[in-house]
Amino acid sequence: MKYVIIIADGMADEPLEQLNGKTPVMEAKTPNMDFIAKNGYTGLTINVPEGMTPGSDVANTSIMGFNPSMLKGRGPLEAPSVGVDLNSDDVAFRLNFINIKDNKINDFTADHITTEEADELIKALNEEFGDIGSFYTGVSYRNLFVIDDLDTEDLINTPPHDVVGGDINEYNLKSDKYPQKAEVLNQLMLDSIEFLENHPVNQKRVAEGKLPANMIWLWGQGAKPEIGNFPEKYNLSGATITGVDLLKGISGYINLDVIEVPGATAYFDTNYQNKVDYALNSLEDHDVQFIHIEAPDEAGHEGNLPEKIRAIENIDSIILGDLLEKLPEIDEEYTIAVLPDHPTPIDIKTHTRNPVPFAIYSTSIDDPDSVEVFSEDMTDGRYGDVLVGHNLLSEMIKIANNEE
Repeated sequence: MKYVIIIADGMADEPLEQLNGKTPVMEAKTPNMDFIAKNGYTGLTINVPEGMTPGSDVANTSIMGFNPSMLKGRGPLEAPSVGVDLNSDDVAFRLNFINIKDNKINDFTADHITTEEADELIKALNEEFGDIGSFYTGVSYRNLFVIDDLDTEDLINTPPHDVVGGDINEYNLKSDKYPQKAEVLNQLMLDSIEFLENHPVNQKRVAEGKLPANMIWLWGQGAKPEIGNFPEKYNLSGATITGVDLLKGISGYINLDVIEVPGATAYFDTNYQNKVDYALNSLEDHDVQFIHIEAPDEAGHEGNLPEKIRAIENIDSIILGDLLEKLPEIDEEYTIAVLPDHPTPIDIKTHTRNPVPFAIYSTSIDDPDSVEVFSEDMTDGRYGDVLVGHNLLSEMIKIANNEE
């Protein structure tokens, strides 16, 4: 039995006036998602426990089969994927290159700065501010800052994608307990503005009509977590395909193999075909394969409805289409699930913790529920709206083994 979990990041949405009350999922052409829903079991799952921030770290840890309550921030989860082995007294911050205008966050991705440009800026930051902490290159605007001060783990932070248009001094790091530590790191962010604006990378970007990466933004900090061991918990081998360092980091902590895929950009232009081709190859020697696609989430953050619909249709036609056709050639028995990690609604451009739809199809199912199509409205399915996210894989295993 092979298990495949398709994570369509941020795919869930709300009814939109411009779609006559439909969501992007409902509007998109998704015959393969509909096949899985019609011939399988469906429902809504809660991937973000009450009281937790609806970040991709929380939601994807749930989907990968572990209770996210032990997480200590997003930064440390990304550390392994950029080659950083955190010490016991280290705190890792996610570092975004952002664009600001009139002291307000204008673009939380710095116009999707390239990884090559980001690497040059990271090297320059280490030379200029390396006495405060260490800077590490990630992918595009997603990078890392590490400081050996456990007290900074308690600073209150704000993800920049949640406050686009917000004043940088209103949403910077805060702390009643350690105000001086917050002040030091806030000053680092402010000092980065003039330094980055004068850097040749940004001067070239401006000359080319692109937004400069004219500030660093620190958030999502935490110390090294202990999440669990996937092979030991499930007695199955597993692997992850993703273009996002966060997912690679989570996978590393729980002993899932990370399959590097050429062209996996974590953006609209990601190579869908390579992702499914590498996944099918990986399933030759892994029991469980996670395939994560970031594009719907990026479209949600940008409020880009056409790109969100296109991403959903690419996931359906390219990834699910090939999987349903070719999985039987690898193993006659397989179980496949498709779901978002969290909603990223077009109208609000950020994550919510609302339950998300999921559908599970298995060669072991001979009594599908009554749901006919994949959408956010699947409370009439077998699971209703009660499934807890970190139990999804366990349910897939029960279904595969015909256990109630």
